Amino acid sequence: MAGILKPQAQGAFIITPHKVSVCILLQVYAPPAQISVPFPFSSVSQHNRLGLFLLALIKSCEDILEPTLDELITNLREVGGLLDHWLNDHLTRRLSSLSSPDDLFNFFSDLRGILGGPDTSVVDDDQINLDPNSNLGIYLRRCLLAFNILSFEGVCHLLTNIGTYCKEAFSSCPPYQLPRSDDCNNDPESLLEYENMDLEDFVFEKVNEEIESRKRSNERVSFHNHAPKALFGLVEDIDVSARPKHKNVDKAREIGPFMNLSNDSLRGVDHNGGIFLRTNWQIQGYLLEQADAIEKHGSSFPLNAFESILKQLQKLAPDLHRVHFLRYLNSLYHDDYPAALENLHRYFDYSAGIEGFDFVPPSSSGCNSFGRYEIALLCLGMMHFHFGHPKQALEVLTEAVRVSQQHSDDTCLAYTLTAICNLLSDIGISNTTGIIGSSYSPVTSIGTSLSVQQQLFVLLRRSLKRAECLKLKRLVASNHLAMAKFDLTHVQRPLLSFGPKASMTLKTCPPNVCKELRSSSHLICEFSTESSTATTDGALSTAWLKNLKKPMGSLVFSQENGSQNPSHSFQFCAQPSSIPGSVQQLVGSSYLVRATAWEMYGSAPLARINALIFATCFSDSSSSADVALAYAKLVQHLAVFKGYKEALAALKVAEEKFLSISKSRILLIKLQLLHEQALHRGHLKLAQQLCDELGVLASSVTGVDTELKTEASLRHARTLLAANQFSEAAAVAHSLFCMCFKFSLQVENATVLLLLAEIHKRSGNAVLGIPYALASLSFCQSFNLDLLKSSATLTLAELWLSLGSSHAKRALTLIHGAFPMILGHGGLELRARAYIAEAKCYLSDPSFSVSEDPEAVLDPLMQASEELEALEYHEMASEAYYLMAIVFDKLGRLEEREEAATSFKLHTLALQNPTEEEEDPFLPVL
Repeated sequence: MAGILKPQAQGAFIITPHKVSVCILLQVYAPPAQISVPFPFSSVSQHNRLGLFLLALIKSCEDILEPTLDELITNLREVGGLLDHWLNDHLTRRLSSLSSPDDLFNFFSDLRGILGGPDTSVVDDDQINLDPNSNLGIYLRRCLLAFNILSFEGVCHLLTNIGTYCKEAFSSCPPYQLPRSDDCNNDPESLLEYENMDLEDFVFEKVNEEIESRKRSNERVSFHNHAPKALFGLVEDIDVSARPKHKNVDKAREIGPFMNLSNDSLRGVDHNGGIFLRTNWQIQGYLLEQADAIEKHGSSFPLNAFESILKQLQKLAPDLHRVHFLRYLNSLYHDDYPAALENLHRYFDYSAGIEGFDFVPPSSSGCNSFGRYEIALLCLGMMHFHFGHPKQALEVLTEAVRVSQQHSDDTCLAYTLTAICNLLSDIGISNTTGIIGSSYSPVTSIGTSLSVQQQLFVLLRRSLKRAECLKLKRLVASNHLAMAKFDLTHVQRPLLSFGPKASMTLKTCPPNVCKELRSSSHLICEFSTESSTATTDGALSTAWLKNLKKPMGSLVFSQENGSQNPSHSFQFCAQPSSIPGSVQQLVGSSYLVRATAWEMYGSAPLARINALIFATCFSDSSSSADVALAYAKLVQHLAVFKGYKEALAALKVAEEKFLSISKSRILLIKLQLLHEQALHRGHLKLAQQLCDELGVLASSVTGVDTELKTEASLRHARTLLAANQFSEAAAVAHSLFCMCFKFSLQVENATVLLLLAEIHKRSGNAVLGIPYALASLSFCQSFNLDLLKSSATLTLAELWLSLGSSHAKRALTLIHGAFPMILGHGGLELRARAYIAEAKCYLSDPSFSVSEDPEAVLDPLMQASEELEALEYHEMASEAYYLMAIVFDKLGRLEEREEAATSFKLHTLALQNPTEEEEDPFLPVL
């Protein structure tokens, strides 16, 4: 957790070579005694474009690092358009012409001429004057004042820095001779010559060679040449200049803006000059941004490069204790447990938890000589939670509750209760006796023995009430979101229910879920009217400059990797939002929960819409894990409704955005898709291998990664079922049911019971399978799992049909009752199963005549065959073509019968000889 950025301390405005470069560009933008559109601009839009660029530059003048000349020229290339070569050449010539103190005095004297006087308003409208009270005018006046107060030694020092500024920029370029050393604007003959030239053909060969060589240069130049090179790369992602485009960049450094660290940031300290550092709050602001980047991008953040910078910063500023906390975060998200524990202890040993946790205001009794011990316990508990140590995390967090109550730290207590709720929600804990049931437990006052789910419900309610009393808006929204997740998967029942009038309705309540989600989303309305937020200096201009390289519009799964011309996507749309990023992240999380809820309730279109809203509107402010989850939902939707070809194409695009790290959502969905495809094609060995890969990703600790373990066991049982190993499949499913019952995973139990019914159906024991199907139906009704309920109804109909033709009408009635849900929201496989089951019911019914109504059988079979071809489901497709061949034979349509028989043979051979098929390029997973 990082602190809130405080206002920058007052400091002197010092003239630097970069500010001289900006002044040169200001002189181009508003030359004295020029009217209308000044040379060399050919239109008002070109002139305004440079003005917007200068506004961005001056608003980022207080950044920790100033851009080098290389980077400034790169920015000019993005903004200048047809004038980029002239602007670059003019800037370099003008800087090189400053060879003596007299040149500097003359230059700043000429700058006074572009400022308008007090009677600027009465000047001719076509004449260009710089308003002294405008942003550009104030900046120019500050530069003039800073130069005027310089001593002669200071002027000489500035001149030396300008020389170094230019020399290091051209150190890797072949030198060329400048035709003249004075300003070309002062030569009237050159002005006339330039005015008669076509701007599109205005290209100098030597300047082109210079610019091309600059592209190969990645050297950074310190502003004032006094900052140690150890600090050169500290603020790359708030640098106003565009980054050099390196040719040799590894994959990890292309993930985000924080990856592009300068090579010079890892070199030694420059001992030739003194140390010129920015203020403490600017360094704190940089650390704050990096903390946000670590929490957003997780393990894709560069570990070693940023660790080296933090170590060097720690040597330069030993009193900056937040560096220890950044090292803790860096180790935490890279799963380095020893380093994370050591840095966390160091942070609290040095700072006592006082620095960096502005979300908890210290109370009168909370700040004592021992520091803020409860904050340390909260962080330690969350660290154990992250590394999958549920018991240690619960013990530490319960101790944090006790210490917070002892110190009357209500805010920390509220956050700790929320952390305990998240722990109980995400980690499977079957019994908390001796941990939560201790003397200082937050639920001791209930006075009765409660299950883990009941304790979780009580904690959620108390945490929500406490957050509302303390007016912690973000925590209130987070608790509403947690309540929505709880209501989604738990049946609410009274803690004490007895007597004849006790309610026996045991169902979840979808309206309560919607209510909690709406309450969570209302948080954004409370922040939308707030105009003042803590932002770093230059954030507006930095974001604007970064937007130069962003395309105007991009799809979620865009397969075009080429970037558009920045001049075509030039837009001034970087006004910082008044809504904090944490609030946007919470609102985005609510859309992910909405998508999950609609998946469970069976509305595929609404689930897809909410996932698209998140991926489109909240991907920039959310963590990479949440964004990967949204992409995984969209890929899964494509696989279910469009087939594997489109899903794998979308997956390839998603893989380019995320690293295939352990347990990443993209890797999981890839394994799941390949497993489904292998089962449908009959690659049972490959399917088993993918199941093993999926199971390896889960933690061996009991109760951790229960969702992943459940998914792996389900797919293992389905693989055994496809291999006709019924007893082994039933054993795996029964073991999975026991685990789900132990950890009260009731929604997963419905799926496991349905799988057991399918196993008994395939093994020929339909009578044993019916109770499992009915039990699954009961679970689906209790949890409002409408689509799964339709699938269970279809399985029940197939079981009845297996008992004989006398049950065909009953099975057909069940199928027709489930048809509206299946056809409206079901995927390709579920619809195909329903069509085939309907056709089999008609064919099994003794009272049905194929010759009288052949379309009642042929239409669903043809529809099923088309959908199974898209899925490459050979076994079920062969069954559909077999039934079609029988029907065509009864109707005497021999040619169509032969076509259906040929398709049946092809799918049967493909199922029996899966190795003869063409290998899929996605199969090498790891």
